[in-house]
Amino acid sequence: MRRLVTPSIVIALVAMLVGFIYRHFADDPADATVANYARSGLHAMGIAFSGWAVHLYFISRRSEWIRTWPLWFELCLRSLLMAVVVAIAVVTLQVALYSNRLEAAWLAAKFPQIFGISLVMSIVIGAIFELTQLVGSWVLLNVLVGRYRRPRREARALMFLDLSGSTSLAESMGELRTYDFLARFFFDIDEAILAHGGEVHAYVGDEVIVTWPLTRPASAAGCIDCFFGIQDRIAERADLYRREFGLVPQFRAALHAGPVVISECGDSRRQIALFGDSMNVTARIQEQCKETGRNLLVSADLLKQIPAAPGVSVEALGLKQLRGRSGAVELFAIERPRRPTIDGAKPPQDHLSELALSRSP
Repeated sequence: MRRLVTPSIVIALVAMLVGFIYRHFADDPADATVANYARSGLHAMGIAFSGWAVHLYFISRRSEWIRTWPLWFELCLRSLLMAVVVAIAVVTLQVALYSNRLEAAWLAAKFPQIFGISLVMSIVIGAIFELTQLVGSWVLLNVLVGRYRRPRREARALMFLDLSGSTSLAESMGELRTYDFLARFFFDIDEAILAHGGEVHAYVGDEVIVTWPLTRPASAAGCIDCFFGIQDRIAERADLYRREFGLVPQFRAALHAGPVVISECGDSRRQIALFGDSMNVTARIQEQCKETGRNLLVSADLLKQIPAAPGVSVEALGLKQLRGRSGAVELFAIERPRRPTIDGAKPPQDHLSELALSRSP
């Protein structure tokens, strides 16, 4: 819900500004009254929010059925539905705000124009959205402005998070079923990542790489809480996972902070890549999660810049020798106090144990 507040406010302000501009340039100066400007602003806001409502439906899980169809079909259906909803909103608000009666001649002359404009705008907006989904909104923006055309060195907090026991899952569930499991997991955790200011850099097999620019302290401060937010999100959907897959995802993560080199990479398929020792260190810390039996390991470098929130347990594990590195790294294990289980609720357990139980006679 918090993710919707900021874009809703931005949409409202931009739409109202567009309504004012349209009133100023398109209408008779004699009609330039405060009341008419207010009506134009409300009209534009109503149109914008009607399209926004359609967009929210198509990015929600309620529209999951359409994602089994080709992208061109999804784009066409979304654009057509958005055009219909927006056109109806235009006509309805025209009547409500200006007390105009609908006349057949007006509808025959104006509605096709309104629908045509709405359809074209819906197609353009849908295509832009799909492009941002494919490459990421920040990646697309940075490519357009050329921010990383030349390598840049930036301080980032990094999270490497992966599923536990994914190799055995693929063996027991099959590759296609395991992919469905991974796709559902990545979809479900995305909300928690964005809510805590994270930017998904890449999905690599069963692993997701998330970054936070340390130049934005308010955003980076959520990197530790992000892991617990993901835990909460999966816990909320635990019963759904059990019904559909027979197990609940278990995962581990490593957090580290340090400089990375960011630059555009490739030609036929351009992407923004992260390089540097910090990436390697984070990957090696993630390996330590399995060796130490901890779900979340954090480096001392990160805790120096982003202290853990009150109420969490921070256990010093000392210096650890990481694979492929000559110097040791000081690590900490972070946990939250266990929440009391609800009466009758199934206690959490390792997902491989759940899988074995679900397959036992």
